[in-house]
Amino acid sequence: MDVSGGSGQPRSGKDESADRRTGPVDPAPDSVGPGADPADAAPPEPASPTATPAPAAEGGTEETEERDRSGDTPSEPSVTDDAHPERGYAHGGDPAAGREAGTRPEGPAHAPGDRTRPESHPDRALARSGTGQEPPRRPSDLRGGLLMGRPFGVPVYVAPSWFLVAALITWVFGGQLDRVLPELGAARYLVALFFAVAFYGSVLVHELAHTVAALRFKLPVRRIQLQFFGGVSEIEKEAETPGREFVLAFVGPLLSLILAGVFYAALRPLERGTVAGVLLAGLMISNLIVAAFNLLPGLPLDGGRMLRAVVWKITGRPMSGTVAAAWVGRALAVAVLIGLPLVTQSGALGPTAEDSVGMGTVTNALLAAILAAIIWTGAGNSLRMARLREHLPELRARALTRRAVPVEGNTSLAEALRRANTAGARALVVVDGHGEPLSLVRESAIVGVPEHRRPWVYASELAQELTDGMRVSAELAGEDLLDVLRATPATEYLVVEETGEIYGVLSAADVERAFVKAMARPSASA
Repeated sequence: MDVSGGSGQPRSGKDESADRRTGPVDPAPDSVGPGADPADAAPPEPASPTATPAPAAEGGTEETEERDRSGDTPSEPSVTDDAHPERGYAHGGDPAAGREAGTRPEGPAHAPGDRTRPESHPDRALARSGTGQEPPRRPSDLRGGLLMGRPFGVPVYVAPSWFLVAALITWVFGGQLDRVLPELGAARYLVALFFAVAFYGSVLVHELAHTVAALRFKLPVRRIQLQFFGGVSEIEKEAETPGREFVLAFVGPLLSLILAGVFYAALRPLERGTVAGVLLAGLMISNLIVAAFNLLPGLPLDGGRMLRAVVWKITGRPMSGTVAAAWVGRALAVAVLIGLPLVTQSGALGPTAEDSVGMGTVTNALLAAILAAIIWTGAGNSLRMARLREHLPELRARALTRRAVPVEGNTSLAEALRRANTAGARALVVVDGHGEPLSLVRESAIVGVPEHRRPWVYASELAQELTDGMRVSAELAGEDLLDVLRATPATEYLVVEETGEIYGVLSAADVERAFVKAMARPSASA
């Protein structure tokens, strides 16, 4: 089984004029802080009768054309890798309020060197709604267990749950060896442990098949993880065609079938009553089971991805393939939940089936419930991630950017906030005497300064120095935007035009809010 993630597309072209070097960007007559919803927030009252936000210029938005792509993701995302999804990008907050995406109004320009000291309260509307806490950062890349190596440059991890299932296999297979090879005595558990390790070695080969195919198609693979019920290859992007999707899914079961054939060929010249013969027979049967189970036509299994590729090819819509394969997966989960206990209880697997597997009716029902839950959850995750891939192109840096005003570092915080409120802006950029951006004033730092201290605190004291990774192109969108934010985790980013002029400030909190809203909207294709 493998898990892959979707991608979005950056926008191209410009719908804005570039007639200034620095200055206010889009009006967002909201207060600095991560609390407001752009769709519902009303513009706050100005701090003074003269501090009125500049009106927005008329302008439309260019809709990003969606590019359908294929694949299943774990989850998240994350933007949640998240979202990936697993693999997503996670922060909290909301985009700027009171503007239409893709427009940049004219606003008052302020000389960076203006040191006029305001009265003590004009900045109240700008800073009061902050929470005093930084938006949560994207969770660190959880290792997921013990690192075993990096074949083909892809890290392989063994999850803690693997040790539990290895102990279970050792106990069950050791009981079988006691009947087949009683002369082994307590050593049978060492043989059974070797079988457990060899079995998961076969699972690793299965996952490496997915990984090699993905790398061949130039799809990045985040990691391989061996866990309780097998393994997962976390492929970060999707195959671009249904044919590649089919191949990517099929190579795993194919390798399991090939391994079963290899073990059968090695078994033939051996005597059945030997340790080697029993081990090879067990590995042959287990690989056949792995191949057959993964070929079942329901997500999140490999067979489900193959079904998805077929439906995608027929309909021309990857989302249609995902919906079909996910619902088949849910039906399969119900069948496993009801059918597996009935089959084992009826003796359809043989008169000694119950003894050979080492479990009774209650254990059969528990195993069926666990398998059904895994399949059902995986199918649901596939649907959610497919919805994410449809809406991912809607995450556009230009549309999510907050309006900002430039100030010199020796400008007092109170004066800087007064200028921002007057311009209807929600962000501050510290610039030098030539208007070149140097740093971004941190939103969380602003709300941490008492109001009576703000006339005596310089803006530069609360600013975070700009690094190359904190400069974001206004044209970025979708997964390209998320990749840039993942590469340099921060709470704010400077958004610039292709010409290098300041467009505004992008808050990671706003990206998270837009991501959550996109996930909440129903899919048109479903």
